[in-house]
Amino acid sequence: MADRLTGIEVFVRAIRRGSLSAAAREMNMSGAMAAKHLAQLEERLGATLVHRTTRRLSLTEAGAQFLERAERIIADLSEAESEVSAHSIAIEGLLRVSAPVSFGVLHLSGLVAEFHQRHPKVTIELGLNDRFVDLLEERWDVAIRIGRLADGTLVARKLVSETFTLCASPAYLAAHGAPQRVEDLSVHQCLGYTLAPLVGVREWAFGPHGAIRVPINAPFIANNGEALVRAACAGQGIVYAPRFMTAGAIAAGRLVEIDVGVPLLDLGAIYAVTHATRRPAARTRAWIDFLAERLPAIARHW
Repeated sequence: MADRLTGIEVFVRAIRRGSLSAAAREMNMSGAMAAKHLAQLEERLGATLVHRTTRRLSLTEAGAQFLERAERIIADLSEAESEVSAHSIAIEGLLRVSAPVSFGVLHLSGLVAEFHQRHPKVTIELGLNDRFVDLLEERWDVAIRIGRLADGTLVARKLVSETFTLCASPAYLAAHGAPQRVEDLSVHQCLGYTLAPLVGVREWAFGPHGAIRVPINAPFIANNGEALVRAACAGQGIVYAPRFMTAGAIAAGRLVEIDVGVPLLDLGAIYAVTHATRRPAARTRAWIDFLAERLPAIARHW
């Protein structure tokens, strides 16, 4: 059984990292041993999972079908270990959490006290920054990432799905009218986010995968989404922002959602991520479990 699990882990890590040698380094084994485990896995399954070249690995059709199940097996095993460890190992010490500024202020900061009631021996350092931090280099235990993940060196746990909203204040819409088509945005005042090109300062992307691009005029731009939402509430223009930022203002009537006839960009989800090469401490696992428990209930009101 141990060899079977090792083979599955070698396969998953090799695909994530792009090579058997990278997977071998992460698992502290030789390249030859990693290749042996993968070959034994393929022999047991009776199918070739990857095509090997000197430069890269590519999935076969059978490999692509098996990958999703293999990732689920690894994730379920990791979660089961975390659940047991969280109850058997002392949960204490310093927990360093990195998160985007707006999400941290609006939603995480209020949860810290609740977590501390459960685990009073844990000290949380909450670092708020809208750039992508390097977990290893900057010594963060866990980071909150919003959107689609591209970094294969991270282990991610989905906390809650998230969507975009397109909004403006009642005062702005009364003065300028509401755009009826996505093309109408080019003649409106739009509020640009400098850190995300797809909802940036020159154009906005629409459609689930961002295939529809519309040029915008941005009289106000910022590197913080909450600043843009507040500007929109004040009548400055139209904001294109995640629902977790705008839900409160929408519920209070300070912002109104706008329908421009096409789907908004698919934001994806909110994740808690740790680095694949570092086994999370019990306090880190407890924090991630806590967020996975609490955030879905909070998100129902977004």
